Amino acid sequence: MRNKKLYKVTFLHLGKCYELYAQHVASSGLWGFTEVGELVFEPAGDGLVVDPTEERLREEFKDTRVLHLPMQAVVRIEEVERKGALAIRDAADGQKVTPFPMPPRGR
Repeated sequence: MRNKKLYKVTFLHLGKCYELYAQHVASSGLWGFTEVGELVFEPAGDGLVVDPTEERLREEFKDTRVLHLPMQAVVRIEEVERKGALAIRDAADGQKVTPFPMPPRGR
């Protein structure tokens, strides 16, 4: 049985909508902020399939112990059963900002 809860946290930052997974979400000691800690990423391995969004987020938050997000920036917090794909979307239209690389089109 799983002893740690898993949360999907969706928040706005610099015109983008981030979706991260964390094992700790609480009211922050800083008034008006939500505390998000123990971020969850897939283990970095030698696999052939690499998710560019996950790699970008892993690099951006590599030294982060706890995020203190302004309550106004938090869009949604869901308690989930399992981790899904991470995402960074354009906040205006919801389109993914980091698309999967496609082969170049023929001319």
